[in-house]
Amino acid sequence: MAQSYGNAGTLSEPKLASGTDSTTQRYEEARAAAHRAMTNVTLVPDRPGARTPAEVERPAYEGFKFGAAFFGWLIMLSMTVLLSALVAGAGYGAGYVLDYTRADADRQAGTAAITFAVVLVLTLTVGFYIGGYVAGRLARFDGARQGFGVWMITLLLLAVAAGAGAFLNSQYDLIGRVDRPDVPLTNNVLLTGSLFTAAALAFLPLLAALLGGKQGQRYHDKIDSMLD
Repeated sequence: MAQSYGNAGTLSEPKLASGTDSTTQRYEEARAAAHRAMTNVTLVPDRPGARTPAEVERPAYEGFKFGAAFFGWLIMLSMTVLLSALVAGAGYGAGYVLDYTRADADRQAGTAAITFAVVLVLTLTVGFYIGGYVAGRLARFDGARQGFGVWMITLLLLAVAAGAGAFLNSQYDLIGRVDRPDVPLTNNVLLTGSLFTAAALAFLPLLAALLGGKQGQRYHDKIDSMLD
């Protein structure tokens, strides 16, 4: 027995509110949903970017490193001795070839003294540059400080040696026993030349050590820039 459920033609869709079609209603619902979503959004600040390995290691390794400066000083001393030996050998060979005797040096005492002072300053300057470079290369950071450390170690050791020498001279008159050659130069010329030489020996090696330390640090700076 068939059961009747009514006439399908009489069924109709629910009517919308007067004056509103389905497209407008969907638009309003989407707008309300977007408004609710925006009002519930919580802004989270961006996290700082990850630091590079160099930035992480710098706080632990920056500053003056005595070990790097000490080994740089050893290299400086070795290079100064080596360069002095090379210059002395070259000078002896040139004097032998040119037949330059002690009498010639006495007649040109001023030129000989200036030449010796310039060679001494240049030799120490090159030695300090190499020592500063090694110190800056070993320490990686703050190369100028390591170069300054090389110069400071030398200055402290010279001060100790000068103090010990002054004490021994006061006890045994060591300087009075030295047979000093008679240099044909006036005292004023000797004093002026000594002051200029001392100033050059104090500042040029210091500048060379600072530049060498910075140059040694640049090796690591280039690697760090490639890793960034």
